Amino acid sequence: MSKNKKKSSGKGEKRKALNKEIQKFIEKSGDKGRDKNKVLKQFLRENSSQEIFSSLDFLTSRGKIIKTENVYKSLQKIDKSEIDENNPNVYTGQVDMTRSGAAYIICDDLNKDIYVRPQKTGKAFHRDIVKVLLTNVRKSGKNDGEILEVVKRHTDQFIGTIHLSKSFAFVVPDKEEIQSDFFVPLNKIMNAKDGEKVIVQLISWDDPTKSPLGEVINRLGKAGDNEVEMQSILIENGFNLEFPASVMDQLKKLPTKIPAEEYDKREDFRNITTFTIDPDDAQDFDDALSFEKMDNGHYKIGVHIADVSFYVRPGNPLDIEAQERCTSVYLVDRVLPMLPEKISNELCSLRPNEEKLCYSVVFEMNDLAEVKNIWYGRTIIYSDQRFTYDDAQKLIETSDKNQKFAHEIKTINKLAKILRKKRFENGSIDFSSEEVKFKLDENKKPIAIEIKVMRDANRMIEDFMLLTNKYVSLFAGKPEKGKNPVPMIYRIHDTPDSTKLENFAVFAKKFGYDLKFDDPKQTAHTLNGLYAKIKGKKEQHVLETLGIRTMSKAAYSTNNIGHYGLAFDYYSHFTSPIRRYPDVLAHRIITNVLEKKKAAYDKIELEELCKRSSMMERFAMEAERDSVKYKQVEYISEHIGESFEGIISGVIQRGIFVELVENKCEGFISARDLSDSDMEYDESKVCLTDTRTGDKYQIGEDLKVRVVGTNIEKRQIDLETVPEDEIEH
Repeated sequence: MSKNKKKSSGKGEKRKALNKEIQKFIEKSGDKGRDKNKVLKQFLRENSSQEIFSSLDFLTSRGKIIKTENVYKSLQKIDKSEIDENNPNVYTGQVDMTRSGAAYIICDDLNKDIYVRPQKTGKAFHRDIVKVLLTNVRKSGKNDGEILEVVKRHTDQFIGTIHLSKSFAFVVPDKEEIQSDFFVPLNKIMNAKDGEKVIVQLISWDDPTKSPLGEVINRLGKAGDNEVEMQSILIENGFNLEFPASVMDQLKKLPTKIPAEEYDKREDFRNITTFTIDPDDAQDFDDALSFEKMDNGHYKIGVHIADVSFYVRPGNPLDIEAQERCTSVYLVDRVLPMLPEKISNELCSLRPNEEKLCYSVVFEMNDLAEVKNIWYGRTIIYSDQRFTYDDAQKLIETSDKNQKFAHEIKTINKLAKILRKKRFENGSIDFSSEEVKFKLDENKKPIAIEIKVMRDANRMIEDFMLLTNKYVSLFAGKPEKGKNPVPMIYRIHDTPDSTKLENFAVFAKKFGYDLKFDDPKQTAHTLNGLYAKIKGKKEQHVLETLGIRTMSKAAYSTNNIGHYGLAFDYYSHFTSPIRRYPDVLAHRIITNVLEKKKAAYDKIELEELCKRSSMMERFAMEAERDSVKYKQVEYISEHIGESFEGIISGVIQRGIFVELVENKCEGFISARDLSDSDMEYDESKVCLTDTRTGDKYQIGEDLKVRVVGTNIEKRQIDLETVPEDEIEH
């Protein structure tokens, strides 16, 4: 942490005075505003044009004024009730609230999200659809705005912990993104006890400066109970805990044996060496590999995917529910499946020594991993062996050539390494960041936190799934001469934001890494080089996390722009239909292409399914993060009073977030606990500075911290800095 003394400067006072004068001058103009030349003429005598423009930029970035073309207006003078939908600066989008209280509004009509400061979010909640006024576009390209109104609530029900007082109650929401507590009259608490987990329904919210009014509609149980907390995470992210009766009724009607007619319709792979490789705790196996040596010296590598679309037909209850969920949700101690267990763990699971229906892509490859031929179609397979990643890794590393399946797995691994090398040379980014894994006791309480390790066995499977997804997308999506391609569901990933890359380069520089981001392809090579250098170092997790944040979000779309992160022009999800609805859609589309039938989906209909799938994927990821955060807080609760090495992982106006190097838990130190004097927040540098001592707190800096408390209900870890004289050197 730098100890630079803050320099008192007359320039700073002059700048503040100029800001106030310009703001007052613009406010006096009323609704007409002041154009750029009038502002210059008014203040140019005692100030430079650069100083004036800096003040205008500062005032617009703080939401004090807005800029429309070359005219500056005071926000306070705008009658927002008169701003209609035809105003070119009004957009509709979805709220992505941050833990600082600020929000990003995701608008389909804009390439970049609109940033809204905490004081400008109005009465909007996380994920609401809102109208937002674009108030400024900065030189960096960043959009600033203000929420005008809520168009549609994502939900009016929220999960939190209730706290009772003599005359009223209030509910503190679990999700950090829900910034407001709910005021609940005592006659609306449904006899809830203090500290219980409840569902509160929004009644009204008239004044955004006060708490919204709510009523308790359901009591879930004691806050802090593992079952209550995990179920709460799923509910608050929009996932149903149970399958409807119509789905369970349909399950009873599904054939438990493969119908006889399917044997004649499908390619028979039952006598080809086939196996699955999955995590040791996997319950469903939706992909298998087959291996066959050809007479010409080439290899046939089959990628066999569970044929979920055989059981889940368009419009049946199973399909309707899968379309509602779109994805399975993976929490720390459980899985909420997209499809009932009879399908995911029985009928469609490629269990060993059982015949199963599959959708297969078979690659003919030479020793250089060049694809010489490819076949697509429906098959019947018989898995000879179920391997865990550890089992497969041992075969990769064994020197015993007589070990069963060792030759097959070693050969596939050799081909996978060549595929991976080519992919990275072509501009693919290595996203294999550190992930935490919890060791739980019999009560699902965390007793250790470990880091997941990606080894050759894991990567081998990943490489062949990527290859399959790429070729399936090419097969369906690449137009034939004179023909339009059929509507296809693509997994797209746009190029990264240049401003985010520049900021990331500044952070990386603090650790001694000099990054250059001149063009998209070089960006990929630069990031891969960085990730290789930081592997095993204490800054690895922070830099990998920040690196991922520079990337655009991958999504589903019928409009193919390619996948930047993988450096693929065509890419679709096909290999996990048990847990992802887009893969089921891809199977149906490929079926119609193979059978030369009309397109499986109209493009408009398919695009709506793409949007829903992207949205539900985001919700599932939030649920997963929430469960990880909960378990981290539960784990660290046993270590209160202990000190840890940390790295500053986030900085906001009200304090800093610190990631503990040893276990990747993240805690918070409020600004008032950092110093007894004022802290100045610099948004551009993402930095807090002590105005008395000049001490700076920036992302990436080392900090020795002590755990002082935890709040399991809010999933918070409270930290404090360890004084210099207590640190052992």
